[in-house]
Amino acid sequence: MQTTKTKQPIYVIIILILSGEAVFILPFVLARIFRPTYLEVFDINNLQLGTCFSIYGIVALFSYVFGGPLADKFHPRILMSVALVLTALGGFYLSTYPSYFNLKLLFGYWGFTTIFLFWAAMIKATRIWGGTKKQGIAFGFLDGGRGLVAAGFGTFGILIFSLFIDVDISETSLIERKDAFRNVILFTSLIVSLIGIISFYYLKSLKSNETSSKQSSNILTISNFKLIMKLPSVWLLMIIILCAYVGYKATDVYSLYAKDVMLYDDIESAKVGTSLLYMRPIIGVVIGLLADRTKASLWLIIGFLFTLITSIIFATGIISQQTTLLFMLSIGMMALGVYSVRVLYFAAMEEGKIPIALTGTAVGFISLVGYTPDIFSGPMIGVLLDNSPGELGHQHVFMVLAGFTLIGLITSIVFYKISKNQ
Repeated sequence: MQTTKTKQPIYVIIILILSGEAVFILPFVLARIFRPTYLEVFDINNLQLGTCFSIYGIVALFSYVFGGPLADKFHPRILMSVALVLTALGGFYLSTYPSYFNLKLLFGYWGFTTIFLFWAAMIKATRIWGGTKKQGIAFGFLDGGRGLVAAGFGTFGILIFSLFIDVDISETSLIERKDAFRNVILFTSLIVSLIGIISFYYLKSLKSNETSSKQSSNILTISNFKLIMKLPSVWLLMIIILCAYVGYKATDVYSLYAKDVMLYDDIESAKVGTSLLYMRPIIGVVIGLLADRTKASLWLIIGFLFTLITSIIFATGIISQQTTLLFMLSIGMMALGVYSVRVLYFAAMEEGKIPIALTGTAVGFISLVGYTPDIFSGPMIGVLLDNSPGELGHQHVFMVLAGFTLIGLITSIVFYKISKNQ
């Protein structure tokens, strides 16, 4: 297997970071940070929002399969820039507050723009930038930087939201809150479209000297799939990403947990969700550096272990309004576990001996199962929260998370042993 040794400009990874998170701000991050407000202004409940995420996931499921080989045939800048602009157009439509039916259609549209066109192209671009020996730091920069970008968008969104609220938020009408949140959506959509234009012009310098890339584009897609299906690491990464992504999707409820259990208001609860995002850059860089000096799979094990411990803490219900310090410490430890695993599961592709020329196809195949939580986790979390309002519903969510995390931990141990013997 020959991977890239061409030295890549630093601004390339910066653009990958900006675009890598910007494309998901509208479908996910706004709902994560402003979840109580989001539910109110669109007049939907947790299950209905979860259904929107599920429709996104169904479209994404097919997009992973066909979008992966597409990334092995076209330059990442083309696919990524088009995806960003199309996603932003959906954001402008979101600002009109469409009906629930049309909202579901919009999330399906985003499933196409963010996954079919964008996802595998971004992962391949990052592998090219990292080369053979810096996969950990490449994906550490990517995910950590994406966390910083998401936090920046979150802080910016809260600022915009606050500027259009002249009085205490508890005294505002629904119409005033809708007007304020509309401005958040519009400003976000504008920035996403601008990043798409920047990506088109400045990712031209992303180059790879892999000799097999041109050959692979002429291979039938079915042949590529047969090649990667023979690798045990591909199947293990499927399970690892599945379990890790359930943990990441659970971060959507932290702002709601702050409101339901800790009794914070809308702005305070949004700040809790944003503060978590500021941890991603630190965790991403540190874990990426450590992974390059040891093994990515070792830190996958540690990340799952941290997530399991904190899931059990939240599931027991010992966190309450009177235990603010325990709440913040548990949130921090959960973020450490979830983000550590998220940083490394694609960095482990190099350790798993997956050819870079088949990165797009491998990412598509792995994601076919690995990202199915996009389909089931939203409705699952919605049902658990709506059927048991308040703290009990959140306990049920973290019980389920603990189960998935345990499976991910065991699978990571198996991956570690197999890669160690290769």
